Amino acid sequence: MAAAPVPEGAPVEPQDSSSSAESLDRLYPAVGSSKPPRKRTTSQCKSEPPLLRTSKRTIYTAGRPPWYNEHGTQSKEAFVIGLGGGSASGKTTVATMIIEALDVPWVVLLSMDSFYKVLTKQQQEQAASNDFNFDHPDAFDFDLIIATLKKLKQGKSVKIPIYDFTTHSRKKEWKTLYGANVIIFEGIMAFADKELLKLLDLKIFVDTDSDIRLVRRLRRDISERGRDIEGVIKQYNKFVKPAFDQYIQPTMRLADIVVPRGSGNTVAIDLIVQHVHSQLEERKLRWDMAALASAHQCHPLPQTLSVLKSTPQVRGMHTIIRNKETSRDEFIFYSKRLMRLLIEHALSLLPFQSCTVQTPQGHDYEGRTYSGKQITGVSILRAGETMEPALRAVCKDVRIGTILIQTNCNTGEPELHYLRLPKDISEDHVILMDCTVSTGAAAMMAVRVLLDHDVPEDKIFLLSLLMAEMGVHSVAYAFPRVKIITTAVDKKVNDLFRIIPGIGNFGDRYFGTDAPPDWSDDEDALST
Repeated sequence: MAAAPVPEGAPVEPQDSSSSAESLDRLYPAVGSSKPPRKRTTSQCKSEPPLLRTSKRTIYTAGRPPWYNEHGTQSKEAFVIGLGGGSASGKTTVATMIIEALDVPWVVLLSMDSFYKVLTKQQQEQAASNDFNFDHPDAFDFDLIIATLKKLKQGKSVKIPIYDFTTHSRKKEWKTLYGANVIIFEGIMAFADKELLKLLDLKIFVDTDSDIRLVRRLRRDISERGRDIEGVIKQYNKFVKPAFDQYIQPTMRLADIVVPRGSGNTVAIDLIVQHVHSQLEERKLRWDMAALASAHQCHPLPQTLSVLKSTPQVRGMHTIIRNKETSRDEFIFYSKRLMRLLIEHALSLLPFQSCTVQTPQGHDYEGRTYSGKQITGVSILRAGETMEPALRAVCKDVRIGTILIQTNCNTGEPELHYLRLPKDISEDHVILMDCTVSTGAAAMMAVRVLLDHDVPEDKIFLLSLLMAEMGVHSVAYAFPRVKIITTAVDKKVNDLFRIIPGIGNFGDRYFGTDAPPDWSDDEDALST
C-alpha cells in the first residue's frame, strides 16, 4: 500500500545482517529487487481487549456478517490486518486504538499469544527456570494459526485456545470467536510464515525502542505473570533480544506500514484507519445501519417474511397486549393465545408430502405428513422461553434448546453466555423463538450460532410476536434463506430502538419485572 509520509517521524528502516537474512530465507518469500520499494506510512500496559468492539451496542452483534449474495453464500472475505513487532512493543494497544477508531461492526482481535505449543514435561521444567525460548518460531503452532485464520476469514466461527502464562500451558477450556468484517491478528511472529503472510491483506510493524520494550516487559511479567526481575532480565538477554534481532526486526521489510513509537503515533493510526475504511468500501464490507434503515423505508418487505393474517380475533388480541393499562394476568393470557396461533401458522409452512392412510371404515384417505426428520425449538432467553409451552402443546416430542445473549456492561458488547442445543440439531427444522425483534441484533446472533452448529439456513424459522421493519430487513439481508414469521410488523423504531407503536418490554410485562431506562425491544435477549 502506498501512502504519504507522516510528519511525526520517518519510518525506521531495518538493518538486515547476513545471518538474519539467511535465517529468513526458509521462512519468508523473497522480496524481488526488481520491484521498487513500497512507501511506508508511520503513524501502553498490555491487557486483553474485547473480542468484538463497537460503540453501537444495540445494533451490532457477533452474528454472521452481512456480506452474502442473494443465494445466501458468502461473496466477500474479511479484511485481515497483520500486526507485528517485538515483545511489549505496544501491538495490542495499537490494535485496540485501530478498532476504536474504525467504529465498524464485526471487528475481532486474534492474538498470537493464544497459540503457543503445548510443552513437554522437560520443556515445562525449562520454562519454569526461564530456560525455554518462547521467542522462536518453533514455539508457535503455525498450523493451528493458519487453519484458524482461514476459517475466520471465511466468516466461520473458531475455537481459540487459552494460554496460561503463569503455568506455561494451555487451559482446558477454549473460547469461541466469530467471523468479522475486519480481523486484526497480532503477535511477535505475525510475519514469520509464508502461508500466514498470504492471509494478511495489510501488514503493520510496530517499531518501539528496545529500552522501552524492556521496561514494559519487566512491568508486565512481574505484575501479571508472577516473574521476578532477575528471571525476566535473564530471559530477555538470552532469548528475547537475540530473537528480535534474528527473526522479528528483519520482518519489518515485509510490512506495508511501519509505526514508530507505537500508540504514541496517532497520525499513523489515523491513516491506517482511513486506508481500512477505503478497503472496506471497495470490498463492499461496510454496513451502515442508519443507511440500511433508511433504505428499508422504500423497499418492500422480503419474500421470506410470513405475517399471520390480521383477522378481527388477532387484531383484538394485539389491542389487549399493546394496551399499557392491561393487567399482567390478561397480558400473559392473550400473549399465550397469540403464541399458539403463531406456532400453528409456522408449522403449516414446514415441508409436507403426500401420504395415504386407511380409515376405520376401510377406505383410503389422501393426506399429508411432515417430510422432515425432526422439529427442534430454540428459545432466545429470556422472553423467548415464554413461547416454549405453545410449541410443546402443538408439536409432540419436540426437543428444546436455549440461547442466552447478554450485553457486557463494561464494553457494551452482546456476548453469548449460555448455549444448550440438542444433539444432531443439524438435521432438524429449527423454530427459533423470540417475542419482539426491533433491530434484529439478538436474532442475528442466535441464527449465527445455529449456522455454526451446521443447521442449514433454509431450515431455520425465526418466530416473533412483533417485529419492526428494520429488524425484518436486517435479518433477511444477512440471512436470505431464513424464514421470518410474526403476527405483526410495525414500521418504526425510535432513537432508543424501541418499536413504535410497539408492545413495551415484553419480558418485563410478562414476568412482572422493572425495565431499565435504556431498554430496547431487543433487550430481552441482550440483558437480564
